[in-house]
Amino acid sequence: MRIIAIANQKGGCGKTTTAVNLAVAFARKGYRVLIVDIDPQGHTTLGLGCNPEELDISIYEALTNSQIPISKVVRRTYISGVSLVPSNILLSGADIELATLFRRECVLKQQLADLGNIYDVCFIDCSPSLGILTLNALVACGEVLIPVQTHYYALEGLRQLLETINIVKERFNRKLQILGVLLTFVEGRTHLSRDVQRQLREFFGELVFSTVIHRNIRLAEAPSAGESVITYDEGSRGAIEYMQLAEEVSNGKTKNRTPQESLIDL
Repeated sequence: MRIIAIANQKGGCGKTTTAVNLAVAFARKGYRVLIVDIDPQGHTTLGLGCNPEELDISIYEALTNSQIPISKVVRRTYISGVSLVPSNILLSGADIELATLFRRECVLKQQLADLGNIYDVCFIDCSPSLGILTLNALVACGEVLIPVQTHYYALEGLRQLLETINIVKERFNRKLQILGVLLTFVEGRTHLSRDVQRQLREFFGELVFSTVIHRNIRLAEAPSAGESVITYDEGSRGAIEYMQLAEEVSNGKTKNRTPQESLIDL
């Protein structure tokens, strides 16, 4: 099973939107998809039509109770081919629960190992922090996709994330690679957005996906309906761009630069 974490400690950069829509796009391409929500806000859970407040069991139980396999938490979604490991606010207490646990950074990896023959690809929607939950995702995955909003504060946040990825690669997960940097909330008509895009591509080169995600009203509307933009309005610009991104991710290879090489550029 290919495992891709979608991570950036900065909130509001499109992690959840990217996780939900990539999952749906891959399912449309015939993949068996699992999406794991490890954000206590539960936005991915909401985005796939599930109410976090009505959950009987969630990823929290699977992470904090070794007697509960993650398979007990998985539920089907309204999208054929997409299964969900949901989250809710209980997950905000996981840091404390895991603090004294031996090899606490490997809990998610161990849980997902039992699902390897059931799904083709797993997307992990990380919380907007670099705490134990995101660490679990980076240890469990083989690749990390980094959504970046096109504004000037993005570079400093990227530096911190790349440092974390490099530490995880050295200490816990030598197979970890950067899948790519995804530019989000792009506004093609503004000089600012174009300038930031140019700078990010100059800094990161091939690490930046060819596909970019433009600011789009349908992308903003879809979560309120508990849907992906692809099911909400298949002909919208946002839906088309996420289908293009899925094509790029599924056909391409992990970018051939390491986190340390990226830090040198910064």
